[in-house]
Amino acid sequence: MMEKNASEGPACSPEETASEFAKVPTAEPPGEVAVSESTREEQVPKPQAPAPQAPTASTATKPAPPSEDVPSAPLLLTLEDVSSSSVTVSWEPPERLGRLGLQGYVLELCREGGSEWVPASARPMMVTQQTVRNLALGDKFLLRVSAVSSAGAGPPAMLDQPIHIRENTEAPKIRVPRHLRQTYIRQVGETVNLQIPFQGKPKPQATWTHNGHALDSQRVSMRTGDQDSILFIRSAQRSDSGRYELTVRVENLEAKAVIDILVIEKPGPPSSIRLLDVWGCNAALQWTPPQDTGNTELLGYMVQKADKKTGQWFTVLERYHPTTCTISDLIIGNSYSFRVFSENLCGLSTSATVTKQLAHIQKADIAAKPKGFIERDFSEAPSFTQPLADHTSTPGYSTQLFCSVRASPKPKIIWMKNKMEIQGNPKYRALSEQGVCTLEIRKPSPFDSGVYTCKAINVLGEASVDCRLEVKASATH
Repeated sequence: MMEKNASEGPACSPEETASEFAKVPTAEPPGEVAVSESTREEQVPKPQAPAPQAPTASTATKPAPPSEDVPSAPLLLTLEDVSSSSVTVSWEPPERLGRLGLQGYVLELCREGGSEWVPASARPMMVTQQTVRNLALGDKFLLRVSAVSSAGAGPPAMLDQPIHIRENTEAPKIRVPRHLRQTYIRQVGETVNLQIPFQGKPKPQATWTHNGHALDSQRVSMRTGDQDSILFIRSAQRSDSGRYELTVRVENLEAKAVIDILVIEKPGPPSSIRLLDVWGCNAALQWTPPQDTGNTELLGYMVQKADKKTGQWFTVLERYHPTTCTISDLIIGNSYSFRVFSENLCGLSTSATVTKQLAHIQKADIAAKPKGFIERDFSEAPSFTQPLADHTSTPGYSTQLFCSVRASPKPKIIWMKNKMEIQGNPKYRALSEQGVCTLEIRKPSPFDSGVYTCKAINVLGEASVDCRLEVKASATH
């Protein structure tokens, strides 16, 4: 070491320094160290003098170099980063470089509680940031840096606090699976196997509680790995229901997650049932809720009926919530029994509660009481609802005339041409169906042009409608 360093700490022989240097990790070579030199450093000329030699017994007696020949202490020594195996520091060049120029910097380490300073590199390095690697977990040491010229090392700049090499701490975090964020429901006898992943560094410590108390190791087992914790129950019982809390700790940090487990089974049947009343084709029932709901809410009741003759049960109501009901549409002359099941998430109760009494649907004496019937008179004089329409036809092509009439009793229909009846004339065909009157004129000629009349006559009166038919003669050339 330089004479300046020798004056800062207790003197040691070169052999002791070399042996101590072998014990501490070395810094990365300049080509591999992340170097961030300032622009001021780039302007500093590199010294031409050879690197200083380690002090010997003969040089120790030489007088100290003048203060203007050695540089002052580096500025702003800063701890940039500490990991589980390395430490990075940076600094600024000293205010005074010395008359002989700056030759580099020497980074030294001293174990906490020790007195010997060991250089991190074999020679001064012209960098203002240096990383020391391959450090052991748990190491605590002081760190200082000195600027070196050919005249010797200047006063060091030292960190105020010792550096502790330890594993990086990551706050614990529990990732609860989506299906466990709501109540986790299992049936009695089923297996409960919950795997809860978490993260944190160093390895977290995980603990479980059940309703605020420690787990019963006779019923519940747990296993914790580096990244998850498993809760296992081989055969779940209703007593295993409750709130399970997982706590993950890393040093003074902790995370908690709550998982609600509900162990259920089929409910018991209703406590009692009775037949309240029977009237007409109806029967009224009432029952009381079961004493055991299966450790969960009921979804309702199933009501069934059975005819005494067949003994077959038929479902009347499903998932019915009230405890009273009326059964209707029972068959007269039959006798009925009724039973009720309870139902929850596990299903129907294994047994049902059955009425002790039968509901007898009696045959009532029914006498017909016909009401007086007033016959309505639908008689009506003829009236035309659709009159005849004027029509133009072409000679040689049959044509038809239409009208509709309403009358009761059915009227007699008479067709006339120019006020003369044409009944019986084979050239004409008259039809009457459902009140629609039709007159067909077969292959008319201009002679058939004229006024046609349809007359309807019954006992209450008569009515008639007219239209004009024009048969145009074919044009001759």
